[in-house]
This record gives sequence, C-alpha cells and structure tokens, in this order.
Amino acid sequence: MTPARQTALPVPAALRSFVARLPIRPPSFVLALALDRLLRPHLTADVEQQLADRVVEIEVCDLGIRCRLMLTGSGFHAVPDGGDVALRVAADAASYLRLLRGEEDADRLFFERALVMEGDTEYGLILKNTLDAIGPLLRWPARAA
Repeated sequence: MTPARQTALPVPAALRSFVARLPIRPPSFVLALALDRLLRPHLTADVEQQLADRVVEIEVCDLGIRCRLMLTGSGFHAVPDGGDVALRVAADAASYLRLLRGEEDADRLFFERALVMEGDTEYGLILKNTLDAIGPLLRWPARAA
C-alpha cells in the first residue's frame, strides 16, 4: 500500500498574499546557499557550464514564495526581481519535498500538473536530467503513516 499523497499546505490566502509581496531577495539568497551545499558538489564542469548564467525562477505556490537564482563560476547567486528568466518552475511545497526526497518523479508531477515548467525547454531538460542523474538531494525518512 502506498502512503497517502500529501497535498498543498493549508496556508490562509491572506498570509500567502502577504508573503507574495515580500522582497524576493532573502528567500533567493537562502536557496542559493542551500543549492551551493546540496547540489553544486554533484555538478560536473560541463553540466555546470551548460546551466551557468541563466536565471531560473522557482515558485512555491501554496506559500507565495518566489526565488530567482543564477549559477555562475563561483556558485549559485540570488537574482533581483524583474527581467527575463530562462526557466520558471512552480509547484506546491509538498510536491517539491517529495521530488527532493526522490519519492516522486518530475515527469509524473509535470503530467499531473503538480509541477509547472515554463520557458527554455532545452534548458529545462538539461536541469531535469541532471537532477535525475544525481538522485535525491534530501535523505531523511518520510513521516510514518
């Protein structure tokens, strides 16, 4: 028997609206630091070059949080709001967590419309295939049912 699928967090609309108006820079900075530690050590030089110097926007829809990042030769960096993005990825927090734990496949989430990717398709596929090759970035046990 498979565990029940987690749904989006029950965040009140007023709180989500408030969080969505906050500056994008602080959560982007925190995510950049986390990716430098969790993801960057696994990237080969050629993959790092393919992913470099393009802005990616990540949105956690149920929390109202957006982050903008760019990978450069010195690591991941927060990018200010505004301007074009190469790729936009949006999902709820529970979907991201299942994806990072390796409990869900990005393709499945995409086809179930739990994960939305917009922008440069080729860039998105490079990123997705890189993450698939690395495997789960978070390794702790799921909650007991």
